[in-house]
Amino acid sequence: MRRGVIAALAAGLTLAAGTAPAHEPPPAPRLLYELPPAGSYALPVIQRVSEHWLVDSAGQRAPVLGLAEGEAALISFVYGRCHEACPLALAVLQRLDRLLADTPSLAGRVRLVTVSFDPEADSPERMAELRGNLRPKGRWDFLTASDPGALEPVLEDFGQRVVARPDLAPDAIQHVLKIFLVDADGNVRNIYSSGLLEPLLLRNDAATVLGVDPSAAAD
Repeated sequence: MRRGVIAALAAGLTLAAGTAPAHEPPPAPRLLYELPPAGSYALPVIQRVSEHWLVDSAGQRAPVLGLAEGEAALISFVYGRCHEACPLALAVLQRLDRLLADTPSLAGRVRLVTVSFDPEADSPERMAELRGNLRPKGRWDFLTASDPGALEPVLEDFGQRVVARPDLAPDAIQHVLKIFLVDADGNVRNIYSSGLLEPLLLRNDAATVLGVDPSAAAD
């Protein structure tokens, strides 16, 4: 999907917690390419990540993966003062959240996790406001850290590089937009950047990893 089309998903979505009204995602744009059916392809292991513990939007200690057997997670990294890539990722994830909730074979089995890599600004309270703005329909958790040092092992494990860029703006952080599909064994099965942010693709990949048919009815 072209970047401009994907960016339309983010129109009107402001990441800074407390400044955006709660709302539903805009209508889905037309797909510009045909997706292969879920399960018709393989997603080999790319890397492995360990379990880590951060802080959720209620201020409680929470796992980054938190998966049981037969589950998968899509882990995203954002920060509240971001005005480009992060709102784009959240707009796509909001649509994916609705799509998963409407897919009986996947509802409850795929966890979305959004982690802030700016814990000094993104407190649990701010992550709770962000959650309120996005109104999750399924398993979508919003995590931060007690301090940057607590977050560093997570970023290193995932290979999510972030660099402060005060030369661009006082609060600017340079990063590559990534969303990680992880299975219950901690295996990363796909990594999505801005050119691959299509909710149907993410749903089909999760279904492929879990070995389920997204069109099937719940058991």
